[in-house]
Amino acid sequence: MIKTKSKDVQYWEDRYRKDKTGWDMHQVSPPLKNYLDQIQNKEIKILIPGCGNAYEAEYLIHKGFKDVHVLDIANQPLINLQSRVSESNALHIHQTDFFEFYDTFDLIIEQTFFCALNPDLRLAYAEKMYDLLNKNGQLVGLLFDFPLISGPPYGGNINEYYTYFRPRFEFKTFQRSYNSYKKRFPKEIFINLVKK
Repeated sequence: MIKTKSKDVQYWEDRYRKDKTGWDMHQVSPPLKNYLDQIQNKEIKILIPGCGNAYEAEYLIHKGFKDVHVLDIANQPLINLQSRVSESNALHIHQTDFFEFYDTFDLIIEQTFFCALNPDLRLAYAEKMYDLLNKNGQLVGLLFDFPLISGPPYGGNINEYYTYFRPRFEFKTFQRSYNSYKKRFPKEIFINLVKK
């Protein structure tokens, strides 16, 4: 079983405590906001792994979604989220290692989690996402499209991503995002993958 190393936990904890979070937009990612606004069924079970400050979760709660789960190995971003979201039965917070988490969901939202993981874990990520989704569940979010350099964040490209996801998912949408946050345009790929 893959486990996140304790030094990884401390690394992310320190980044959030010291507010060294240059990737943080302080808002819902525009492509994800556009997608979430189209969901009619507020009863679906949603997971946001590696959620960070979880602006998407906050948005979902305010939109009336009933079953929103966030997961992060670091405690500080979860505290930050709790300070912004009043007591809610709809919000479920998990401070744990993604690879040791077990449950199933209708929708998983990917927002800067994949790019934060060591690239050696990418195949394991795809396999774990498959396991966490219900039948016909969807993995929706954004992946970076720039050269794989030292990170995090780590880059990647469409051809590489196909190798991880094609064996397990149908590709409903897999294209360059047209409405990315201005500092990320045109370096994001919007994905909507359906579990086979």
